[in-house]
Amino acid sequence: MQFTTIRVSGMLATAIMIALAGTAEASAQTANVAGDWTLTVDSDAGITTPSLTLVQDGETLTGHYSSENLGENDLTGTVNGSDIRFSFTADLAGMDIEVIYTGAIDEDGMITGTLDLGGFGGGTFTAVRKEA
Repeated sequence: MQFTTIRVSGMLATAIMIALAGTAEASAQTANVAGDWTLTVDSDAGITTPSLTLVQDGETLTGHYSSENLGENDLTGTVNGSDIRFSFTADLAGMDIEVIYTGAIDEDGMITGTLDLGGFGGGTFTAVRKEA
């Protein structure tokens, strides 16, 4: 009788673990960030409004960044759940720097986060999807 009780408990524990894993997987589902975005960047250089186009393949991002201060740049990055990170190399006064954006997508679809200008400053940003 004890063997049956242990076996049923083991089966029940397995069923609970599978259900919990499915719930965690659903809550960690990767956000869809593909499309065109307008950023508002607040950095040491002031407030700027770059444009961003993201192409998404699963968790992998590619795309294009365009701004008056940093020019035209192809980018790469990742999105994992609601976390996003993308980077590109830009020419800043004749010097190549790695620009890194790190943020999160909220339930309204807005991205907020920080940027690092290759160790030469940084700032914060928000991004909203452009309407089609």
